[in-house]
Amino acid sequence: MKIETLAIHAAADPDPETGAISPPIYLSTTFEHGPASEELHGYTYVRDKNPTQDRLEEALSLLEGGEGALVYSSGMGAAITLLLTLDPDSHVIFPEDVYAHVRVAHEQYLPKWNFQVSVVDMQDQKAIDHAIRPNTKLVWVETPSNPRMQITDIVGAARAAHSVGAFLVVDNTFATPVFQRPLELGADIVLHSTTKYCGGHSDVQGGCLVLRKRDQLYDKLFHARVVLGAVCSPFNSWLVLRGLRTLPCRMEKHAANALAVAKALETCESVERVFYPGLPSHPGHAIASNQMSNFGGMLSILVKGGREQAVAVAARVKLFRNATSLGGVESLIEHRASAEHPHSKSPENLLRLSVGLENPDDLIADLLQALNA
Repeated sequence: MKIETLAIHAAADPDPETGAISPPIYLSTTFEHGPASEELHGYTYVRDKNPTQDRLEEALSLLEGGEGALVYSSGMGAAITLLLTLDPDSHVIFPEDVYAHVRVAHEQYLPKWNFQVSVVDMQDQKAIDHAIRPNTKLVWVETPSNPRMQITDIVGAARAAHSVGAFLVVDNTFATPVFQRPLELGADIVLHSTTKYCGGHSDVQGGCLVLRKRDQLYDKLFHARVVLGAVCSPFNSWLVLRGLRTLPCRMEKHAANALAVAKALETCESVERVFYPGLPSHPGHAIASNQMSNFGGMLSILVKGGREQAVAVAARVKLFRNATSLGGVESLIEHRASAEHPHSKSPENLLRLSVGLENPDDLIADLLQALNA
């Protein structure tokens, strides 16, 4: 079944009691059980599981091609829960270019949990291979990365991780299952901030982990979620599920618009560099072309003139909104170094663009007037 069809029909059986085509939202926090706590109807308490959440997990698992999925209150909730399933003294490899709060987590918290951390340039397969240790338990990949849009060879990273029995997790938030299939390329776990493209309308927060195998790791993650509490609410589960129905058609438009914007900015004299894997000039273009079916709606640019000029450009845009996050229907722009401080590794002249669903000519005109003012 093609992904456009799957997105609409995954976990979309009509409600068995009413025949409703749109799935109901089960807002109850508790469910009737027997006098000795017997589970009578499949559910006990909302922090354990919920019917609306179950539908979302089934849909995400089908879209990514995994055997099981777990949803969380945020992408970081999913990320931290995964890390907390590792044993003390585990070694974890992270990308040099990674979402800022993942960096904060591994710099400030993992040492307290007696984890060992290596940070490598994931564009360099030899660097990944060299960083592998006998006690490596997890290799963390973000491709395309946030915010410099770096590309990692998932097949190569999986080979390195599996050489010592480690898991490979791929943050697939930017690409989505529409454009990239990490589990088919050797990854063990896929992570999403479902706040972004999965929800797609800037009105819901959530995260998920999709596992290639429903095994002991799934059981550990489920237990950790119940105990630690980073659970996705029923209403948020419903909103993300609704967003998944239109994900393929939205992603095609996001990608078409982003490519048009990237091409226009590549020839702009006020732009030092454009980071978009769909451009042949991108150093990861060949790998991206091999492991992605399209290149997504995110790009970053380096503005000539440094931080002051980059911030000035962000101040002059009219259609693009200065806001954090990404993946909604509206186009957003953000000076990442300001948003990430004091832990930012982003260049001071970098602007990150989440290209929305507006007409690309209008978006290009807005950016060019801001850049050339």
